[in-house]
Amino acid sequence: MLTEITYYPIYGKPFILYLGIVTLTSFLITASIGLSIHKGWARIRFRWHPTMAGISISLAIIHGILGTLAYF
Repeated sequence: MLTEITYYPIYGKPFILYLGIVTLTSFLITASIGLSIHKGWARIRFRWHPTMAGISISLAIIHGILGTLAYF
């Protein structure tokens, strides 16, 4: 069942590929929020940084579980 979810084709590419792209983008957004707060470039509230970090870690865990368990 997990292989069906993991390799579900979306525009000819597996779902796990798109989940990885979303995860990487989420981590990059989290890092840019932290950097902009630290450098003072943008007026973003600090609470967004831990929130985005939680979302990024959750996506990474789901991505890792789908990738690993597809082979068991």
